This record gives sequence, C-alpha cells and structure tokens, in this order.
Amino acid sequence: MLSRHSFRRLQSHSSSLLRRNFFGAAAVTLGGFIFGQDARLADSISEGEVHNKNVDYEALREEKVQMRLKSIKSSRPMAPQYEGHVPLYPHERFLLFVTSGLRSYYHPENGDNIVQLGEATAFPCFLENLKEVMLSDKTGRQILREQPDITTESLHMDRLKELDENTVGYTYYKWLLREGVSPDTRAPVKYINDPLHAYIFKRYRQCHDFYHAINALPINIEGEIAVKTLEAANIGVPMAGLGALLAPLRLSKVQKQRIYDIYIPWALRAGLSSKPLINVYWEKILDRDVDELREDLEIRPPPDLRTIRSERAKLRKAFKQKYENYEKQP
Repeated sequence: MLSRHSFRRLQSHSSSLLRRNFFGAAAVTLGGFIFGQDARLADSISEGEVHNKNVDYEALREEKVQMRLKSIKSSRPMAPQYEGHVPLYPHERFLLFVTSGLRSYYHPENGDNIVQLGEATAFPCFLENLKEVMLSDKTGRQILREQPDITTESLHMDRLKELDENTVGYTYYKWLLREGVSPDTRAPVKYINDPLHAYIFKRYRQCHDFYHAINALPINIEGEIAVKTLEAANIGVPMAGLGALLAPLRLSKVQKQRIYDIYIPWALRAGLSSKPLINVYWEKILDRDVDELREDLEIRPPPDLRTIRSERAKLRKAFKQKYENYEKQP
C-alpha cells in the first residue's frame, strides 16, 4: 500500500513529467512551424512564387531545366534526336521488352503496355524495311516527304460528319463516335532512335484506327487481334505478330472459336493480298467511296463481329428463358 506522502510525491513527479512533455512538444511544434515556414518561403522564392524584382525567376527556372536536361543527356547512350526522344541502352530496351510484354499479356486493356511493347519490338531492320516499302511507292514517298500528323485538327472532324455516309471520312467518323475514341489519343514515339524510323512508326500507329474503321472491327480483344493479325501479315509489324500468336490464349472457348475460325484466317488472307496499307494517304481520300477504296486495296471486311456477338447473346438469353420456363412447370 502506498502511503499518502508517497502518493503525493508520485503525483507531483507525474505532473512535472507532463509539463516537461508539453513544453517539449510545444517547442518542437513552434520550431517546425518557424523553420518549416522558412523552408516553404525559401522554396517559394526559388520557384519564383514570391517575387523579388531584382531576380529574373524565369531565367533561373530555365537554367534549372537546362541543367536537368544536360544531366539526363550525359547519362544516356546518345543525345535525344527529336522532341520527347528517350535513348535506351540495349539492356534497358531488353527490360522494356520483357516487362511490357508480361504486362501486355496479363493486362491487355492497358494501352500503355501495348505502346511500350510496340516500341521495344520495333527493331531497326523492320523499320528500315518499312521505309523501303514506302520509298518504293509514289504515295509512300509523298508521306515521308510531308510527314503529316493524323489529328482531329488535320482531319477537320466537323467536315467529316457532313460527308456522304459511304465515304471513307464518314465511315471513320462514325466508327470513332461508336467506339468513343479520338485520333488525338495516340501516344507519341519515345524509344526509337532514328528520327525517320520514329516517324514511320508513329504513322503506323496513327493509321491503326483506319484499319479498324474500313473493316468495321470494334475496339475489343477480338477486334484488336484481328487488326493486329492484318498488320502482321500486311506490313510485318513484330508486336502485331506477337499479339496475334499470344493474345488468343487468354480468350474463352467461344471467343477462340470465333478468332481461329473466322477472324485470323480473314486477316491473313486480307493482309497478304492487300496493297501495303502504310502507303495509304488517308487524309487525301476522306471523300472517296469506301467500297471503291476496299476494292482498290483488295480488301474485304470480315463478318460483323458485333452482330455475331449480339446474336449469340440473344440465343443464350432465349435458351435461358426456355430452361427457366421448363423448371417452373409442375
């Protein structure tokens, strides 16, 4: 049992300890506020948020940017060759291939994975061959000379919706609306070293949606496999070939049957028999009849994938309803 005197001593000691903790915490808080405020003030000054009329903050900020760029350049195998270029060492490119390949297989819905895999597998020999294909064609040479960009601005989207329904432009416009995408969503090229090769790969990437549109293929896993197979057969894109081989492995039994029985055979025939699609100057033929273009390219659209999927869904629903009605019978 504690005596009254001992209890009072213990209580006094506890009160003294609490006061010391309180004053210590108060001192730390006050110091953090003062010095933290100073630190924030210093950061604000350095960023130009608190203005000193005697300092050119824009020049300081630009100097910092240039210093960072210089440090990045010194750590890369070469200086950047175009805006946004990120030069990679061979081991970095190999790691990009492995990681983006695994991510693309397990998460094909993430477009960033596909973009990185495409550039990691865009070997110089493939791009050089594609350049020769373009140089051997009059329209291909014009595209390389002018280097156009496919954007909403360059395509004049407001004009496309006013075109006749059977034109290339309106077909493309209607497909964009249905799929909820835009030509501006295509990622820029970053990891290809040669500037001309980078443009060729960007052009291939920007034309991808036209291949969807003129063949009425939607943006889903089956539609993408069909278009990738077409690209692999027509212009030899390595990533497209990988996608055509590996992507079907993750499909359901019914999807695999559709892909292997209908869409991959169609894509192989169309890709091998069609003229090189990389040489089509899409911006110049938007008012052309889409059926005439298909005939000129020697390409015929496959059976409508959305219709097939919709009919199967209706059939399953009818069977389910019939089964449920049968179960309700006494």
